[in-house]
Amino acid sequence: MTVPASDPIGSASSGPPAATFEALGLRKELCAALAALGYEEPTPVQRESIPVLLDGKDLLGQAATGTGKTAAFALPMLQRLAGGHPAARQTCGLVLVPTRELAMQVAEAIHKYAKGLGLSVLPLYGGAPMHAQISALHRGAHVVVATPGRALDHLRRETLKLSGVEFVVLDEADEMLDMGFAEDIEAILEKTPDTHQTALFSATMPTRILAIADRHLRHPARVSIAREKVAAGAMPRVKQVAYVVQRAHKPAALERLLDMEDPAATLVFCRTRQEVESLVETLHAHGHRAEALHGGMAQRQRDRVMTLFRAQNADLLVATDVAARGLDIEHLSHVVNYDVPSAPEVYLHRIGRTGRAGRGGTAITLAEPREHRLLRSIEHYTKSKIDIGVLPTVADLRARRLDLTRASLREQLVAGELDHFRVVVQTLAQEFDIVDIAAAAVKMAHDATGGRDDIEIPAPPAPGSRSDRPSARSSGEARGGDAGAPPRGRAARWAERGVPGWGERVQGATASAAAAAAPRDRDARPRPNRGGGDTVRLFVGAGRQAGIRPGDLVGAITGEAGVENRVLGAIEIADKFSLVEVPDALADDIIAAMKRTTLRGKKVTIRRERFD
Repeated sequence: MTVPASDPIGSASSGPPAATFEALGLRKELCAALAALGYEEPTPVQRESIPVLLDGKDLLGQAATGTGKTAAFALPMLQRLAGGHPAARQTCGLVLVPTRELAMQVAEAIHKYAKGLGLSVLPLYGGAPMHAQISALHRGAHVVVATPGRALDHLRRETLKLSGVEFVVLDEADEMLDMGFAEDIEAILEKTPDTHQTALFSATMPTRILAIADRHLRHPARVSIAREKVAAGAMPRVKQVAYVVQRAHKPAALERLLDMEDPAATLVFCRTRQEVESLVETLHAHGHRAEALHGGMAQRQRDRVMTLFRAQNADLLVATDVAARGLDIEHLSHVVNYDVPSAPEVYLHRIGRTGRAGRGGTAITLAEPREHRLLRSIEHYTKSKIDIGVLPTVADLRARRLDLTRASLREQLVAGELDHFRVVVQTLAQEFDIVDIAAAAVKMAHDATGGRDDIEIPAPPAPGSRSDRPSARSSGEARGGDAGAPPRGRAARWAERGVPGWGERVQGATASAAAAAAPRDRDARPRPNRGGGDTVRLFVGAGRQAGIRPGDLVGAITGEAGVENRVLGAIEIADKFSLVEVPDALADDIIAAMKRTTLRGKKVTIRRERFD
């Protein structure tokens, strides 16, 4: 839909929606390519955006992933460039995207749309060999799809030249800003001609996006496609179930469920790269074929992981949301939310990766006792029920394993080819009962395929019960207040007060410590970390409004205090302050070192987090 004409940025032209791509004014080569790809009619964002861009106007579009916005900007761009001189192989179109996966996905789509136009497309992203990209740029590419960091790197090397650019697209602009690319984007746009046409697409329209539009778009038309409401019964064919389990028992619960479900292929979503790596180590130790996928991996590693998973040489892919963008895995049967997503849209996007093309799928969520509210919010958004399951017991697991053993034996009996082994049974039958011999053989087969010892996973305390809260004594000591009051984490208090932006996903840090951390209730007491010892959180008196990014905090702490970035924990950035998780033993040294330096050129307050 379009904004009213009174919108200060402008509005898209209104009128009856075009039912076909031909009616939108696209040239026959593009329409033929779309027909070959199976596109039957334009989506709402395509109907609204394509005529605006074909008219040569700038566009500010609000549309979520999955609405068809790639074609909405790619088709008009290709039509404009095809009218020039494609034989020159000069870079005339530039698309900036937040991640390497999206760069590959968008470049592939544009390449398919451009069939028959003689236009070349080149993706540029970090983690790929630089020399290969330089060679490709020397050969020339009409359209470049790039992540901001790699595009800026090529600009500095003067291997990417933007003097002839006619069409610029900022795709998923809010994601790029969240990942810390704001300065890179500004530097890239300064290298483009003032006369180019610009399209900016973002799922949300915060003030910082509008500021970029005000600086770089000329009287743009604005198109806003509301997220389609999910009607009851319209969800993908996905069975949704949540299990309430305490955080310490999540790895065991995941393994228990995998053993019971016996999935063909599973995608497990974690919040942070540290959590991804830790969980993969645990799964490996217990014999699962698991692979990690997160933003800290080189492209060569990521390609290897996806090759293994698609070839079904790995059963489990443990990934962060950003690393999994653009993945389409045909044989995926299960999606697991290792943590409850903080936004219902994220949940819907995750579980939509299974149950495709009419196939069924299963979505499993491991929820902590205090996360019932998030589950209810997701149910309200999706208009669908999430069943609350009960974790299987050890007896259930053993019965399931026996069922699998029985099924394997039945398959072997049907297949035959047992003559070579009959002599063993016949020999033993002279000494033992034939049923006992068979039972012993079944026991051996069962033990070989999963007869390990198991322990019961304790049931979580009921929400709000005394056992669900830290002790009153420790709470009072930690808070320095009333000993009878339970502690309440800062994240919970700020969320209740409706402070905007709290708990926003932190992405794009250059160290593993800057991985995303969703808000959760926390004790004021030190907490154990993976490397041993306790951790505390430091309050830093500067946040998003001061331009602070995760990399700023990591760089300052490691540079001034001389600690390794791997010992740092989660970083949370709010509008006016930040929180950094550090080892308790190093906290005082880090505070002292940080007080001697500046952040973004300014002295800031730094102290241990208070709970008063």
